[in-house]
Amino acid sequence: MRETLLPEVERERVQSGLLKSDPSFGRNGFFIFKRRRSYLFCQVSDGEGWEHVSIHAEDAKGSRTPTWAEMCYIKDLFWMPEECVIQYHPPKSKYKNLHPDVLHLWRPTEVEIPLPPREFV
Repeated sequence: MRETLLPEVERERVQSGLLKSDPSFGRNGFFIFKRRRSYLFCQVSDGEGWEHVSIHAEDAKGSRTPTWAEMCYIKDLFWMPEECVIQYHPPKSKYKNLHPDVLHLWRPTEVEIPLPPREFV
């Protein structure tokens, strides 16, 4: 994850209400990004060996799952271009779904994520 948040990210931090945080929280907090005709709601956390961003989208039609382009946009805001982050599809027995329209980006901090050969991707 970026050492410090980009100024355009910090401006979108929720600073009042139940989900408020301020820069003293570091990269942890809740952020709302306006993108075209949609809003992207992001809960960001790091700790215990993991960096994590959960992303939820809403537009005029209501709640929806973020698109690939929106996930790439969020990845670029919180991580450096050469950092690899992943979305997990855990075993059914370990699956936990608190909100059907939220996707997650994860990056372990203690190990490098293995990648398949470039020609496979």
